[in-house]
Amino acid sequence: MTTTPAPQRTSPLVIRSAVVAALGGLLFGFDTAVISGTTENLRDIYGLSDFWLGFTVATALIGTIIGAMSAGRPADVWGRKRVLLSIGILYTVSALGSALVSNWLLFMFFRLIGGIGVGGASVVAPIYTAEISPARMRGRLVGLVQFNVVLGILLAYMTNYVFSQAFDYEVAWRWMLGIEAAPAVIFFLLALGIPESPRWLYGRGSTGEARAILDRLTQSPEEAEYEITEIARRLEEDASLGQAPFFVRRNTKVILLAIAIATFNQLSGINAIMYYAPDIFRMAGAGNDAAFLSSIAIGTMNLVATMTALTVIDRFGRRRLMLVGSIGYLLSLGAISSVFFLSGEDLGGSTSTFVLMSLLVFIASHAFGQGSVIWVFISEIFPSRIRARGQALGSFTHWFFAAVVSWGFPTVMGGLGGGWAFGIFFVCMIGQLAWVLLTMPETKGVPLEEMEKRLGLDQD
Repeated sequence: MTTTPAPQRTSPLVIRSAVVAALGGLLFGFDTAVISGTTENLRDIYGLSDFWLGFTVATALIGTIIGAMSAGRPADVWGRKRVLLSIGILYTVSALGSALVSNWLLFMFFRLIGGIGVGGASVVAPIYTAEISPARMRGRLVGLVQFNVVLGILLAYMTNYVFSQAFDYEVAWRWMLGIEAAPAVIFFLLALGIPESPRWLYGRGSTGEARAILDRLTQSPEEAEYEITEIARRLEEDASLGQAPFFVRRNTKVILLAIAIATFNQLSGINAIMYYAPDIFRMAGAGNDAAFLSSIAIGTMNLVATMTALTVIDRFGRRRLMLVGSIGYLLSLGAISSVFFLSGEDLGGSTSTFVLMSLLVFIASHAFGQGSVIWVFISEIFPSRIRARGQALGSFTHWFFAAVVSWGFPTVMGGLGGGWAFGIFFVCMIGQLAWVLLTMPETKGVPLEEMEKRLGLDQD
């Protein structure tokens, strides 16, 4: 049995490779949020109704579902590095194509391509980072991907504002979309210089190449030997587990738990707010400049709150964080819905300020609740033999409802008004609060065997 080597300084190649993979996460966040600055232009240029604007925005999310569901197989066959390079190409083509075309169907095609890149990055970037990182640094370096996702969202809001000021209305939106090509090309060029995952190489039988890369990624022969032994042990464990059945009766409870938390995540309205933030502020009475600046405030709160939440998630129970987040959702969504109902047509500066304050509370509530808990919770309720498929189910459910909500939000907002739109989210979060109180199990600190027993997974 190989003992864990004493902690040493992390190899610069590990840091550099993790930063490059995390840049894929930054592009993920940027591509997700950049559309928010272009919605008015899309309406005007392509003559879109609320329904078709929603569908146009949701096109990228449909691509995200495709990318998230299909990226695993190419990553296993062609390698993590090649897929990361392909993602860089997808981002570049999507950015330039959507910025340059004047045909609506072509615009949606290029947004779909970008969505496939987003979905692929959400799967492959964390896998690659985990596989090239030594055990002692793995959590922090994988967390770098999540940091870059929320940083990318903030940068999208910032560049949207800059281009709205720098260019005329007719062309500003093209710059907003096209600028993503610059970091995408940088990502592709940097990814050319990173090593392939040693775990993938070892699993493909290239043990010599895997060992050579581990020698570069680690700081001593002892650390390299430990990592190669751990890779061999994990691969043996995976092979011994075989292909356990997934959709069987004894897994019903955990499957429903995963579907529930992923569904409630999107029924909170989080992605609708991220995609339509300037529209929401304009509807609340803000001017165009104020709408873009308020979006930057939302992105900043998202970044600060998400990073703060990641530091406390292991100190408090998952259920307690979800409870706090649910209450925050209800307070903020109830306030926004009420102000839209009570103000009627009398919307002005004070209304938009109140909506901004309420949305900042909403974002903080999301970061400390759903944002920090969802993927940890799903990974903890599924045993290792079906965990990958459980995560895939959670991811599919998450992005499916993100597409549904993002598609329908403009229609509800435009046809019924902001009061009803946020009122629907409010009612859904009453459902989440009831689910947390009555159904959601606590998973923090529960051993695997005990968790399986509690959830009935040890029964045939």
